[in-house]
Amino acid sequence: MKVSRDHPRYRSLVMREAMSEMVKNGIVAPTGLIAHGRGEAFDYLLGEETSDNARRAERAAVALLLEARNPVISVNGNTAALAGKEIIALSKLIKAKVEVNLFHRSPERIEKVVAFMESLGAKGVLGRHADTTIPGIASDRALCSKEGIYSADVVLIPLEDGDRAEALAKFGKKVIAIDLNPLSRTTRAAQISIVDELTRAISNMIAMWPELSREEAIRRKVLSDFDNQRNLKSSLELICDRLTELAEEGKP
Repeated sequence: MKVSRDHPRYRSLVMREAMSEMVKNGIVAPTGLIAHGRGEAFDYLLGEETSDNARRAERAAVALLLEARNPVISVNGNTAALAGKEIIALSKLIKAKVEVNLFHRSPERIEKVVAFMESLGAKGVLGRHADTTIPGIASDRALCSKEGIYSADVVLIPLEDGDRAEALAKFGKKVIAIDLNPLSRTTRAAQISIVDELTRAISNMIAMWPELSREEAIRRKVLSDFDNQRNLKSSLELICDRLTELAEEGKP
């Protein structure tokens, strides 16, 4: 399908088409399209732009990743399809490992997603050989690499399910979530919750790296000033304000 660049939601439609192709290639699970559509709905309510709240969370996330001893970025099919190249670029800057972890898991699909990340330039991607588990998870998402997520002190989990976010937090990990739904269990379980669209969030984080990588004092201040619950509350208020504005626009 060819999408006209004049369409007001051109970027969103292009991403939908790309996700549809990734289902055919086995990178994205069919149910991943449902999750993507849910995120699109929340992004529409947020004005399809990065809010000040999201930007604060992104700065805090970069600061925490730079302060981490063993940071790991967890990648599922949707994350790989939407922002594989950006994830790789960020991982190189913050010296984080990349580990593929899937809800709809099979050896064949794990291989496809790992190989896809490698085709984009990723080196040393973990996930092919899960050799341990995270306690408290009933699904195959408990499977992970001992040198990756299991031993990480900070885990960035874009587009995650709530069960694993909660389990990782209970297991002592500092969790950074990227989730457009400020009401989800994932955002509520994370220490830093970025309520922003994935590709915008990662691109913003890459742009923030130069300043934060130079000054430890700035990183510490960013982290000490950040209040995740207050930030989530602000994101909810932003959605409420936008709904009110849209309702008023529709008045006769």
